[in-house]
This record gives sequence, C-alpha cells and structure tokens, in this order.
Amino acid sequence: MNDPQIIAEVIDGRGLERTLARLAHEIIERNRGAENLVLIGLHTRGVPIAQRLADLIRQIEGMDVPTGVLDVTPYRDDVGRRHEVLKLKTTHLPFDIDGKVVVLVDDVLYTGRTARAALDALMDYGRPARIELAVIVDRGHRELPIKANYIGKVLPTSLGEEVAVRLKEIDGEDGVFLVTAKREG
Repeated sequence: MNDPQIIAEVIDGRGLERTLARLAHEIIERNRGAENLVLIGLHTRGVPIAQRLADLIRQIEGMDVPTGVLDVTPYRDDVGRRHEVLKLKTTHLPFDIDGKVVVLVDDVLYTGRTARAALDALMDYGRPARIELAVIVDRGHRELPIKANYIGKVLPTSLGEEVAVRLKEIDGEDGVFLVTAKREG
C-alpha cells in the first residue's frame, strides 16, 4: 500500500478547537439545553471528539453529559470484502439510552455506511427518543440517504482524495488534512 500524502491542511489545531466549540453550542441550542442528551463516539476518532464535546458542553451548561463508546464492526456491511482483518473494539454505554437524545459522533461522514452500522448497533441497546449525528467533516459521496445534523466543515472531495482527522489523543496533534487516497500496490 502506498502511504497517503498530504495535499492540504484544511483545519489547523486552533481551527479544530473553534469548530468543536461551535458544534457544542449548536447541539445545546438545537436541544434547548443538555438535560436529555448523551454523546456516543464511534471508534476510533469519534471517541475523543465526543469526550471533547462533552467537556465543552459541561463548561457551557454546567452539567455533565453522559458519554459512551460504540463499536460498529459487527454491523458493517463490508465485513469479508475488506482486505484487512477487522478487529472488534469495546462498546461501553454505561447509561440507559431509552428516551434520550443520542448524538452519535464521528470524524468524517463519507458514504454513510458507518453511520448506518451505528444506527443498527444502537438499536441493540435501547430505543432513544431521537438520534442525531455530529461529524467534523462531511466529504460527500454518499451511498445511503444519511445526513449529519451537526457538521464542522463540508469539504467536497474527489475520489482520489481522503480526509484525515488527526487528534492529540491518538495522533499527537490536532488538524484536518486532505490527503491522497490509499492505493493498493
């Protein structure tokens, strides 16, 4: 495989902080507060993004928002079609989602297949009042009728490009980059 090469920095570290602050405010505004909210991060980068959003909401609203982790691997529709072996990760939802407004959090919305898998996975844990989706980047190219409720940046891409969200917690730095697509080779 060829390693992807950076084409452009789309959002720098400070810009990512501002984007997350805006998303936190939008989530609070749309839901008229945070009383009935839970945030659930999708592995891998959705997890620290959800925690950062929860921290920001706590600063703004003065209340804790329950935060969980969801692994959608068993619900993916491409298991067996991918070249790499998919490894199960941990799902940790230490709260009841029945009747709650669940905000699923991910880094990039692309085809919509991960979000679809997340919806299927979530239904095994209860019946939320509503499910919303928050992403840092919507890059287009949807294959399913799925739309995010909260979008940090809409970034149209070509099929030869990918979006790489880098986070301090995982990558040692914050930023969003447009990169060349990985190719078999």
